[in-house]
Amino acid sequence: MEKDLLDSLLSELRRGTLILCVLSQLHESCYGYALVQAITQKGIPVDANTLYPLLRRLEKQKLLCSEWDTSESKPRKYYKRTVYGDQIYKELAAQWEIMFAGISNLIGGKENE
Repeated sequence: MEKDLLDSLLSELRRGTLILCVLSQLHESCYGYALVQAITQKGIPVDANTLYPLLRRLEKQKLLCSEWDTSESKPRKYYKRTVYGDQIYKELAAQWEIMFAGISNLIGGKENE
């Protein structure tokens, strides 16, 4: 039972931070699978089944725009932050820095163990 609870809580934590991770990487156009690889290589494992619905949602929220590239044998949909997405990303990143510092202060001390 404990493992199920921990897995659930970790999933919630990842879900909340994945938006920031995705937005951080889409200052240039990128297709989904390459984005999965880039984020995973930087230490944040992400499943394609989690990423693609998120990309569609962020596009619906006008934080991303997309464009199909059909010049290759396999068509690929490329995503990129919009101007609005840039603004939101900067605000989220700034809030992340503040929260990270606060959380580090909360959990970084030996008295919390």
